[in-house]
Amino acid sequence: MTLDKNARIYVAGHRGLVGSAIWRNLESRGYTNLIGRTHRELDLTDQLAVKRFFDEENPDAVVLAAAFVGGIMANSLYRADFIMQNMKIQCNVISEAYAHNVKKLLFLGSTCIYPKNAPQPMKEEALLTSPLEYTNEEYAIAKIAGLKMCESYNLQYGTNYIAVMPTNLYGPNDNFHLENSHVMPAMMRKIYLAKMIHDGNWDKIRHDMNARPVEGIDGNAQQEDILQVLSKYGIYNNKVRLWGTGKPLREFLWSEDMADASVHVLLNVDFSDIIGIEKYSSVFYGTAADGVVDRNSSEGRGGAIPSLGEIRNCHINVGTGKELTIRELSELVVKIVGFEGVVEFDASKPDGTPRKLIDVEKLHSLGWHHHVEIEEGVKRLFEWYQTH
Repeated sequence: MTLDKNARIYVAGHRGLVGSAIWRNLESRGYTNLIGRTHRELDLTDQLAVKRFFDEENPDAVVLAAAFVGGIMANSLYRADFIMQNMKIQCNVISEAYAHNVKKLLFLGSTCIYPKNAPQPMKEEALLTSPLEYTNEEYAIAKIAGLKMCESYNLQYGTNYIAVMPTNLYGPNDNFHLENSHVMPAMMRKIYLAKMIHDGNWDKIRHDMNARPVEGIDGNAQQEDILQVLSKYGIYNNKVRLWGTGKPLREFLWSEDMADASVHVLLNVDFSDIIGIEKYSSVFYGTAADGVVDRNSSEGRGGAIPSLGEIRNCHINVGTGKELTIRELSELVVKIVGFEGVVEFDASKPDGTPRKLIDVEKLHSLGWHHHVEIEEGVKRLFEWYQTH
C-alpha cells in the first residue's frame, strides 16, 4: 500500500529522538501534510483526549514513536510507570487508529523485548523464548504487548500495522538529563562535565546546568552545590565513575538512520510482505465472492484463519548488526571529547543485559541498510550536544 504525498501522517512523539528524525525524513521526501502534538497539547495516556484528536484530525497513517523511556536507573526506580504509561499510550493510539480507519501504522518498540540470554545475534524468532532482563522487564513487556497488538489487529481485522524494533539509538535531540538518559548521552555528558571541572570552565558548566538541571540544581547554584549533585552521578574533577563493569556488548544506531529505515518500511513494506504475500493476500483477504472484508474495511473479519497456521514474530529488527563493549564506547567518547582524566567502572552497579546484538537479515531483505558508523555518529552527537 502506497501513501501519496498529500497523505495526512500523524507522528506521535515528533519532538523526541526518533520522532523528530522521522518528521525531518518525511519532509525531505516531500511529505508535508504532517501532524504533531507536544505532550502538553495531547496526553497520549488520556483515552478521551486521544479519541478527540483522532476525531478532529483523522490521519491516513500513524507513526507511534512516543514512549515513556529511560536507562537502567530510571527503569529500576519507576517500574510501575514504565509498564503503565507505555501500555496506556499504545492501547489508546492503536485502538483509535483502528476505529478511524487508519491505512498504515508503524509502531516503534525496542530490542529489549528479547530474552536476557537469547542466542546472539538475536533473530525475531527469539521473542518469548526465555526470561527477560530484570532491570527493564516492565518496559520490555509493554513493548511486546504493542507489537502483539499490531500483529493481532492485522490477523483479526486485516489492518496494515507494522512493528519495528530498533537497537540502542543516539543522535540529534537525544536526552542528556542525567536522571533518566540512556548510556551514550549520559556517558558523554559526564565526561564533558568532568573535563570542564578540571579546566575550571565554570561558564560552560553553568550554561550546561541551566540547559539541563540535575535534581533541581541549575547553573545559578553555588559551585559547591553543583559539584555535590554532579558527584552523585559519578562526575568529579577529571574523573568519571560509570555503572557496571564495562564488559556488556551493545549495538548502536544513529537516530537519523533509524528514521530512514522507519520511513522506508512505512512507505514500502506491508504486513503481507513480511509473512508471505502468496499465503496471506489470497487466503486472508479472499475475494468479494468469499464474503471476506477487504483490508480497508472498518468492520472486523473476526478470528484468525486456521489454514495459515501460527503467524508470529512479524516485527522487524532495525540496527547495524555491529557491536562494541561499554568500555570501548567510553574510550571512543573520551577521544572525541578530548578528556585526559580517569574513567572508572563501578562493578557493584548492574550491567544490564550482557549482550544485545540483533540479526538484521529481515531488514536487509526488505531493502534497507544502515549508513552511519559508530565513530562518525559519536562525533556528530558531541557536535550536536555542544551547540544545544
